[in-house]
Amino acid sequence: MAKPAPEGEYVSKRALITGITGQDGSYLAEHLLELGYQVWGMIRGQADPQRSRIGHLAGEVSFVRGDLTDEGSLVAAVDIAQPDEVYNLGAMSFVPLSWQQPKLTTDVNGTGVLRILDAIRTVCGLDTSRTAGGQIRFYQASSSEMFGKVTETPQHEATHLHPRSPYGVAKTYGHFITRNYRESFGMHGVSGILFNHESPRRGPHFVTRKITLAVANIKNGRQEKLHLGNLDARRDWGYARDYVRAMHLMLQRTTPTDYVIGTGRMHTVREVLEVAFDAAGLNWQDHVVVDPTLVRPAEVDTLCADPASASEELGWRTTTTFEELIRLMVEEDLRETGREQSHTRPPLAPAW
Repeated sequence: MAKPAPEGEYVSKRALITGITGQDGSYLAEHLLELGYQVWGMIRGQADPQRSRIGHLAGEVSFVRGDLTDEGSLVAAVDIAQPDEVYNLGAMSFVPLSWQQPKLTTDVNGTGVLRILDAIRTVCGLDTSRTAGGQIRFYQASSSEMFGKVTETPQHEATHLHPRSPYGVAKTYGHFITRNYRESFGMHGVSGILFNHESPRRGPHFVTRKITLAVANIKNGRQEKLHLGNLDARRDWGYARDYVRAMHLMLQRTTPTDYVIGTGRMHTVREVLEVAFDAAGLNWQDHVVVDPTLVRPAEVDTLCADPASASEELGWRTTTTFEELIRLMVEEDLRETGREQSHTRPPLAPAW
């Protein structure tokens, strides 16, 4: 059994993170800084990093402009940052939106992966200090949504992929093109097949945060009802802060390998409601309205990870239970909604 690389002593390493203003990007930036990395974040257009989830890191992170739909900007970003590791976390991450914008979702989440892989190849080809295969190690944020209509439970690295949304289809392309470039060009590219991972930094349109934020608003008299779709959908939910550690560990292995990352335990949306409302001393049945218009065109009913390989080969474990996670999110949202309106967080831009 391969032993995980020790954490620490990464003072000379440089990392470039796309999607750094997102939930995962912000936690990963914090983790890498703690390990002594020089961290670069790629941001789009005129986005202001100080008005985002990484505002508290603005003085510690270097930024470069780039866009996953523009390969030229990606080449420039990689060339400027000169990273040892690239973490591609940038994406259109809200699954329901992918039915409304399937072409853009495909361009960002699918073809965008191809563009950044080619950008790495281009920079490695120009830099004679790097080997033909490239010294830049690449992490692709794959998704459990690729499993879609599951053929077995729990899902592991060899489980058949049957995505059920434009988002899942695009992520599947990004997953396989990463593997193809690894096999074709010797690139050190890996994919982390991450199951649902949440935190107080999750966007308000995701179901867990939608619930915890509604709980806080109801508790503070700002909202009366919460409209949701399928309450019986089951997911493997974990804490995002735990999951970024797995991303880093994957890139420390000598042999590039894809891993499933999750808790191995499923919970329904109804269970999220029970824990979240209970944390605020409320009864969810008094406030939740089931809305059929919020059900996905092609629902993914059951997703559960088999993280055995990550546990055995990376030494990775989750540290936060489902109940602890949901209560943590409720407590944070109660603090936020309890503050004066002038002190609430500004709107967050998409992290791609």
